[in-house]
Amino acid sequence: MAERTLGDLVRNRTMSPEMAATLAVAAEERRSLLMVAIPRMAGKSTTMHAVLEHAPAGTAMHKLSRDKGAGLGIPGKPDGGYLLMSEISGVGFPDYLWGDDVRLVFEALGRGGFSLATALHAPGVVQAFDVITRENRVPDEQAARLDLVVYIRSLGEWRNPVRRAVAAMYEIQGVKAGRPDARLLHRWLEAEDRFEAVEAPLRVGSVAGSYGRHLAAFRA
Repeated sequence: MAERTLGDLVRNRTMSPEMAATLAVAAEERRSLLMVAIPRMAGKSTTMHAVLEHAPAGTAMHKLSRDKGAGLGIPGKPDGGYLLMSEISGVGFPDYLWGDDVRLVFEALGRGGFSLATALHAPGVVQAFDVITRENRVPDEQAARLDLVVYIRSLGEWRNPVRRAVAAMYEIQGVKAGRPDARLLHRWLEAEDRFEAVEAPLRVGSVAGSYGRHLAAFRA
């Protein structure tokens, strides 16, 4: 089956046009992204790949894996590309990283010249940063390199969900003692089954006119 696009995810009501436009701008600006959900098959990877389709043409995508040796496939010289860490998890798959490997990735991110796209299982943004900073011992200043956190809800039986929805999207302003200063940009109001734009981003959106252009396209 072909990969879903952000437009597909708007049409099936996984996210709003406003959410999709924010994510498209984030990819254009090579912002670092974290997808969060509790169950498997909640759409973390699907959403992440749909977002990365909006990165500038020619952006390098470095898929990290222990199969690539001690350096995990991180280039020796920053090239402005994305480091793709499939998941922060100790499950044991070569592309699921934990502990020392996670710290190595964030150290590379902290040096500049790379962006990060990754995912993990957690029930919210605070718990996600607890996994990163406490369980994996990533320093606050490196964890704060993450720009956007997308929390996805999966409704129904996890193997065959009846609905997926981006429940919240946060812009990270900083991290202190492992806790993120998370600015809520968008949310899904489940009781009313509608999406709401809460706050305008402060870090994402430096490309003049880009958000409006994407929003018009996703609303079409």
